[in-house]
Amino acid sequence: MATSEEIILAASGLTKEFGGFFAVNGVDLAVKRGSIHALIGPNGAGKTTCFNLLTKFLQPTRGSIHYRGEDITARQPADIARLGMVRSFQISAVFPHLTALENVRIALQRRRGDSFDFWRSEKVLSAFDADAAALLSEVGLSQFAKTRASDLSYGRKRALEIATTLALDPEMLLLDEPMAGMAQADVERISALIKRISANRTILMVEHNLSVVASLSDRITVLARGQVLAEGGYAEVSADPKVIEAYIGAGHG
Repeated sequence: MATSEEIILAASGLTKEFGGFFAVNGVDLAVKRGSIHALIGPNGAGKTTCFNLLTKFLQPTRGSIHYRGEDITARQPADIARLGMVRSFQISAVFPHLTALENVRIALQRRRGDSFDFWRSEKVLSAFDADAAALLSEVGLSQFAKTRASDLSYGRKRALEIATTLALDPEMLLLDEPMAGMAQADVERISALIKRISANRTILMVEHNLSVVASLSDRITVLARGQVLAEGGYAEVSADPKVIEAYIGAGHG
């Protein structure tokens, strides 16, 4: 059993009701510091709602959320990011007409507390170049530094988005379906990237691709109908009759 010091993010009795419908109902979750923890489940299981609650894009009807021992249940998303818990979105969120380097540079500006001031002199902005180049190298995009984001492949756009997220220097990274819509080559590249960047960070991800979940995750929480159905390692949860029934019943093989 993990001690409270080992748990970086914890939810207790997390519940979200929409007009009598419980999208999330009494979810308890404990994410261990330094781990890759996956949140999975068939369509309609409540994964996205749960994710939105944890990152404070939705306010829970009931329950509590603690990050690094601090109660963040009533905090705003921007407060959470400043505390070191940063979310990467399912839909790629980069500026398409800026280069990869410029995208990361803007994220670095934000971290330093500067506003999104696009009219700063090139001299001021170039102070961020070395750090931006280092982040591009970390996500395998060094050779695309001068490429406009709109000209990058889908998988490389996602890698760029992860670079802009890392620019905020998060201790914990929340990834919302990082493999969605990717070709197999990109899936393999981003899987390797997630493994690499997890070395000194905690990662919580919602992911549909079960082979990715199997290869990356230290621990898995399975949701079904808004409740925790099972939790454990991949071998354990994938052999659980309740999990198999939930996926087959929802039309998943």
